[in-house]
Amino acid sequence: MSKDFSIYKKIGLLAGPIFFLILFNLPFELVNEAADKVIAVAAWMVIWWITEAVSISVTALIPLTIFPLVGIMDMKAVAANYGSPIVFLFFGGFVMALALEKVNLHKRIALNIIKLTGTSPNKVVLGFMIATAFLSMWISNTATTVVMLPIALSVIHLLSNDGDGFTSNDKNFALSIMLAIAYSANVGGIATIIGTPPNTVMVGFMEKEYGTQISFLSWMKMGLPFSCMMIALVYFILVKFIFPNQLSVLSDSRNIIDEELRKLGPLKKTEKRVLIIFSVTIFLWISRIYISEYLTFIKLSDAGISMLAALALFTIPFRFNKGEFTLTWEDTVKLPWGILILFGGGLALASGLSSAGVIDYIGQVVAESDGLNTFLITAMLITIMLFMTELMSNVALVAIFAPVVAGIAVGLDAEILHMVIPITMASSCAFMLPMATPPNAIVFASGYIKVHEMAKAGIFLNIFSVFIIIVFAKYVIPLLF
Repeated sequence: MSKDFSIYKKIGLLAGPIFFLILFNLPFELVNEAADKVIAVAAWMVIWWITEAVSISVTALIPLTIFPLVGIMDMKAVAANYGSPIVFLFFGGFVMALALEKVNLHKRIALNIIKLTGTSPNKVVLGFMIATAFLSMWISNTATTVVMLPIALSVIHLLSNDGDGFTSNDKNFALSIMLAIAYSANVGGIATIIGTPPNTVMVGFMEKEYGTQISFLSWMKMGLPFSCMMIALVYFILVKFIFPNQLSVLSDSRNIIDEELRKLGPLKKTEKRVLIIFSVTIFLWISRIYISEYLTFIKLSDAGISMLAALALFTIPFRFNKGEFTLTWEDTVKLPWGILILFGGGLALASGLSSAGVIDYIGQVVAESDGLNTFLITAMLITIMLFMTELMSNVALVAIFAPVVAGIAVGLDAEILHMVIPITMASSCAFMLPMATPPNAIVFASGYIKVHEMAKAGIFLNIFSVFIIIVFAKYVIPLLF
């Protein structure tokens, strides 16, 4: 058994099915017979998601196995959730990210962005932030952090090996650059639907349960300004307020960047191919609505565009005679298939809650409560979500809470998107603890950051994030959705 299989996880592993059996066999009804079955399964999934007794992707298979067994939904209806268009939107995004990583184009893009920002310490931090956030919009936050960390460590090593040793100013710079990478990876993903899994879970839930489609462009109109504001906030908090430094220009940092670019060599044929497909895909995502408006015979969708990109990367050869392609199916061993299953499991759980009337019941209970203020409820939910995501998977949180928040919105007679989108954004704003997100954990493992130092910066960012998301919920999101 794994050494990190703690007593907490052991209890969770047993508690999940035990709570399921208790709730399933209650001698009285909580809501109704159908709803009680779904609540029992949901309790099992929530316990396993919170404790991570097993992989969160394995937990997502529970609806596929238990729903048909206990008569909640038949296998065909449950399985449809695992083949949702949103799952394929993210699959295509994963394939595109895989191609960027395979040809090292993501590293070239990052290095060139950093090179443009200058060599003063604060500008170096800003360069890493912009590069990290941009990559995080298109590839996984984890992969982005893994790419950026070694480059940042090279710059930090310059300070360790200079004449005056590793001073307090050097330490503050190291802290700033490490935390900047983690935080930029977290907030950069909020800018696009495919940037981080919680966005995709929420979009899929709204499309499947309410027939509400959120286009790539409409999300980006809201997500990109938010990400830019958060990047500016993170930069100010880290380098001006929490960890300021008085270092002079890091002239050698440009040499490091130039050396890394020299190792990559000139732009290769494979990189050019991936860059073209990547650029065309982004263009189609952004302009899809306008293309469909004028070219009515073309039926474009965000998921369809994503799959076209994936197909192109697998089938357009860059050496026709030798039959060499950018990607082969063997490359997909690196795809995070578990995340795709997690999407399906979240959608299946939401579908079960909806079909059994649980969401309607939540709405009814809220509607019958007097004196509830929509804005205050939304603000409270944003705060709860943001601080809870410090302790458990943000994808699982959105899968659990999106249906509940939708029910609350119905009960308050509020626009569902105006409440569901803010809590989804909040789920990606975890800055305090290493275990909150993979980027936080990766930079913490570098050895340059202690938990109290991450928490010191993170608590301010958490609080400011709550206020910014509340402002977006009040004034920005209603204008766009």
